[in-house]
Amino acid sequence: MASSAILMGLIGILLSFLPNELAAYMQWGKSSSIVLQILGAIYFGFAIINWMSKGNLIGGIYNRPLAVGNFSHFFIAALALIKISIKNNVSPGIITGTIVYSVFAIAFGYILFTHPVKESKTE
Repeated sequence: MASSAILMGLIGILLSFLPNELAAYMQWGKSSSIVLQILGAIYFGFAIINWMSKGNLIGGIYNRPLAVGNFSHFFIAALALIKISIKNNVSPGIITGTIVYSVFAIAFGYILFTHPVKESKTE
């Protein structure tokens, strides 16, 4: 949870505070900067939710909405990145993003579809 929160937080901050620069780098029009800022707000909000839930038991029936939301985000994004990576000659940054998103998709899929084991406290 902490690593996904940090990743999404960084993406959210970049998209929120550098939308014009990122739009220019991607060779998109100026009008796309508002969409990037809104996307940054979404990423940052998701990061805050993940960060605040990092100490809670997640998986199976525990915090299921959080697990489903994270799995959906990373799985759908990973599929989109895999598709674009296969069809096009992409940059190393896209390949890296594809790998990172795929790893998180697998991890959250595991969390979602398995039951967590509570740590027993021995006294």
